[in-house]
Amino acid sequence: AVKGYYRLIDTPEDSAVTMDNILLPHRDRTLRRMLGQSTVLCVQDGSDLDYNGLAACTGLGELGTNQTGAKSRGLHLHTTLAISSSGLPLGVLKAQCLAPEPKAPDDKRLTYVIPIEEKKTFVWIEHHRDMVAVAADMPHSRLIDICDREADFFEMFDEQRRDRSVELLVRAKHNRNIAEEPFKLWEAVRQMPAQSQVRVQIPRQSARPKKSKQHARPYRPGRDADLAVRFMRVQFRPAPYHADKAPLDIWVIHALEENPPSNTDAIEWFLLTTIELGSPEDAEQCLRWYCLRWRIEDWHRVLKSGCRIEDIAHETAERVRRAIAINLVIAWRIMLMTLLGRETPGLPAEVLFSDVELQTLKAYAKKKRLKPPEFLGEAVRLVARIGGYLGRNNDPPPGHQIIWQGYIALRFMSLGFALSDE
Repeated sequence: AVKGYYRLIDTPEDSAVTMDNILLPHRDRTLRRMLGQSTVLCVQDGSDLDYNGLAACTGLGELGTNQTGAKSRGLHLHTTLAISSSGLPLGVLKAQCLAPEPKAPDDKRLTYVIPIEEKKTFVWIEHHRDMVAVAADMPHSRLIDICDREADFFEMFDEQRRDRSVELLVRAKHNRNIAEEPFKLWEAVRQMPAQSQVRVQIPRQSARPKKSKQHARPYRPGRDADLAVRFMRVQFRPAPYHADKAPLDIWVIHALEENPPSNTDAIEWFLLTTIELGSPEDAEQCLRWYCLRWRIEDWHRVLKSGCRIEDIAHETAERVRRAIAINLVIAWRIMLMTLLGRETPGLPAEVLFSDVELQTLKAYAKKKRLKPPEFLGEAVRLVARIGGYLGRNNDPPPGHQIIWQGYIALRFMSLGFALSDE
């Protein structure tokens, strides 16, 4: 198995073994699952992968500099994860591992003069165009492109109005000038009376130390938050360097936690969307959809903490990309196992587990004097137990990390179980 893996990864650089082709069978299955959904949330996000320790690896890009001025080498992973409107991950729609190049010292062009195709933000448009191509073959499925603040730039919205088959839902980053003077964007929507109230679940946020380009972040426990909702239609005026473009008509949603817990910062979001908001219920639905954007961050966490893709060591960036492609599908499967085990525990365990895995789980349950698993929820919970989950009365359902640890152990146990029958 190890030799077969390296034969695949170490094929020549110009071979057909590329990241896209490795993911192609999974993408085809993902498209089939999307066809069965009336609404599909296509969530984009990026994450830097640090391979600074791979001194001999060629083809890596420059991610930035640390506080000492030393350059950090690695790849930038940008992905689109397809999610059902209920939050079930349908699969990886598109993934790219880019090797960022620093701006040439002799390139004196101002930022607004540089074509968007040469900017790192162009990857958001590339993934949106891929969704548009997919939507052409899915006339009965509504696709919504959900992005965080990095996608709040004029060209992204200008791209969407060229083909409106895919809607945009983006968290606002810039407090823009709008046609509705004298206010700017944020002040204008804050002046509106609250039109409804919605309760959303705010996920736990781990603490993060200060980095060169990131502020320190304190720990935040998960909680339910009651948000006052305001929304209005506004018009963005193009910047002077986009004078040839028409103004953008867009909806803005403001969600504010008016009574946050003590010693806790209030939640305040500004969302921009091309979705027509005809009622407060439409705005509430957009907020619930945006909350599902955290699914992709959970998936990236499985990739880094569980699959440990930043520990991959190969001689070229192309080989690293191939290894990452395999792990993208593994991490999706772990995430699917976790969520299906919670939400549809009554499904047959065979939906996600092979025959030898189920035989191993039943043998483990017999050894521990536990009930043999028949349904998916029971099998997933047993995997979590193998990973160290205690399952006490007040414990939350097992998360992706504990499921990953248990599934890795199950794979080794299954291998030994299979060998014992030979």
